Amino acid sequence: MAKVSPLQFFRQVKQEVKKVTWPTKKEVHQSLVMVIVIVAIAATFFFVVDQVLGWIVRTVFSLGV
Repeated sequence: MAKVSPLQFFRQVKQEVKKVTWPTKKEVHQSLVMVIVIVAIAATFFFVVDQVLGWIVRTVFSLGV
């Protein structure tokens, strides 16, 4: 692998960053909304599962006493 000077390295990085296709404001907004919705759904699901499993455990332990 050829050695590259720090200055050359940063020039190459700058060239590569120019090639990146950045998302539009609309795309970022849509992605943000989708992430928030999915996180809310997952949080609700895990909350319900936790409550049900907690109820099962409490019921099992109350029967044994």
